[in-house]
Amino acid sequence: MSARKLRVAVLFGGRSAEHEISVLSARFVLESLDRERFEPVLVGITKDGRWVRESEAALLAQSRDPRLAQVNAAEAAAELHLAAHPVVQASDASAQAALLGGEAAEGIDVVFPVLHGPMGEDGTIQGLFRLAEVAFVGSGVLGSAVGMDKDVMKRLFHEAGLPIVPHRTLKRRSFDKNRAAVLADLQAFAGGEALFVKPANLGSSVGVSKAASSEALGPALDHAFAFDDKVVVERGVPGVREIECAVLGNDDPIASVVGEIVVTHADGFYSYDAKYVDSSGSHTVIPAEISPLEVTRVQTLAVQAFEVLGCDGLARVDFFRAADGTIYLNEVNTMPGFTAISMYPKLFEASGIGARELVTRLVELGLERAREKRALRTSA
Repeated sequence: MSARKLRVAVLFGGRSAEHEISVLSARFVLESLDRERFEPVLVGITKDGRWVRESEAALLAQSRDPRLAQVNAAEAAAELHLAAHPVVQASDASAQAALLGGEAAEGIDVVFPVLHGPMGEDGTIQGLFRLAEVAFVGSGVLGSAVGMDKDVMKRLFHEAGLPIVPHRTLKRRSFDKNRAAVLADLQAFAGGEALFVKPANLGSSVGVSKAASSEALGPALDHAFAFDDKVVVERGVPGVREIECAVLGNDDPIASVVGEIVVTHADGFYSYDAKYVDSSGSHTVIPAEISPLEVTRVQTLAVQAFEVLGCDGLARVDFFRAADGTIYLNEVNTMPGFTAISMYPKLFEASGIGARELVTRLVELGLERAREKRALRTSA
């Protein structure tokens, strides 16, 4: 008798500005899922927060253009809810949760939350799964939360002695009250370099601007504050190169080969359009054309950053390489893009771990952590 297939709920969409990228990531995960071992259950979260069951046909029919991708609520079979007390003992002794749709409850063994940005990658949904004792892929509450917040992340990196570029953090209310003084202070801080203005709690370069002049700085801040009430402003790195490394694992994480993003887009940096819209806006070089010593340095820092933030499962760690060869840690993405052009799967493919094996390992890591959590004592 063959073993029961594990039911994997692929959760995507969400209420963030990265909704569209999440849909494309879910499509890639679905295409990469080993159907001999896993049965997918596709669950989309609409922009208004409804959980809906989506068909494979609807997801696979999505445009690869992120401007057109969205959860297909119109064709969804039923609105779904996570059961209030979903944990039951399955035949294989793993915890199995239940999604309720209409009158029926369907069991799931593990959730793959391919959610990017706030209310998906920031610890909120991870907290829901922990409360419900649902196994899930990726970092837990703490790793997800600090991995989402660029300000807190950089504080932890600094405390751990990891190299980061000079930066400032601004709050919306303070900026609104002291706009002229803040702008003057940032111009002095720039020291003649361009400034990069980023919402603290978003990814995929949403809301990010390069301010190469004093005239551009105010609009760049206004744009970033439209997405978040906290903004990080970083000083540009002379002769910068965008270097990336992927990490896989729980307690014994491994680093992938190192890659580089070469940006040719008119924005002059790795913007949202350069990443996802303009097919000629950037290209990848894997492995990166850097020295063996630099490769080792990047891989070591990637694993250190992963561990400093308390990550699990997966992360993509981004770096800046200055013209003089100095390596700076930029940020960690705890649920990096999983689209067909995303660096995380491409870096591990170049490391000898293809998409199917990668997705399988991630599901297994989520189940492994869930078993460890369930083994902990809950009473004195």
